[in-house]
Amino acid sequence: MSLTLYGHPFSSYTQKVLIALWETGTPFDFRSLDPQEPAAHREEWLRRWPLRKFPLLLDGDRAVVETSIIIEYLQIAHPGTTRLLPADPMQALEVRFLDRFFDLHVMDAMQVAVDAKLGKLPMDPEAGRAIAAERLDRAYAWLEGTLAGRRWAAGESFSLADCAAAPALFYADWTQAIADRFPLLRAYRARLLAHPSVARAVEGGRPFRHYFPLGAPDRD
Repeated sequence: MSLTLYGHPFSSYTQKVLIALWETGTPFDFRSLDPQEPAAHREEWLRRWPLRKFPLLLDGDRAVVETSIIIEYLQIAHPGTTRLLPADPMQALEVRFLDRFFDLHVMDAMQVAVDAKLGKLPMDPEAGRAIAAERLDRAYAWLEGTLAGRRWAAGESFSLADCAAAPALFYADWTQAIADRFPLLRAYRARLLAHPSVARAVEGGRPFRHYFPLGAPDRD
């Protein structure tokens, strides 16, 4: 049964699932929700998930939402060439924790600056950026210690945690640059961007960089 993913190529959470699908070699169809794409894509997405969040995965008539759940569902229902969650329960718990860390303490921190700029939060954009910067620097410092001796977020294998880390650190560094005092984190971000499935996601979002409310830097 064919899989269909609804999302936007520039969306961090869409990229998280795209990276997982490409990393595991899982066949799927992509339905872009960019305004320039057919309205039918958006209509079907909203019919299936009226909470207006993406991405949405359709597996036949089954709708699956929330990125971490989507990736775990894929591993259960459509296992590909690569495991993104270890078979060992304690190792899997570490991967799940890091997945949540990148979503909640990196991506959500960055989003404060974006939402303030868009007027979605009752604060001056510069205040929102300052809050994001403080939260991100704390997250960066924790990650610097955690990544010592590791190639990927949870060890030697690319996992669900790295699917979350790649878009989170990509956009977070645009908002609050990872300082030189965090060399392990800077090197990890560079490895992520060079990884084929991540590089593919970055390239897919490149035409939409003008959407970034804080202004996309001339790099990456």
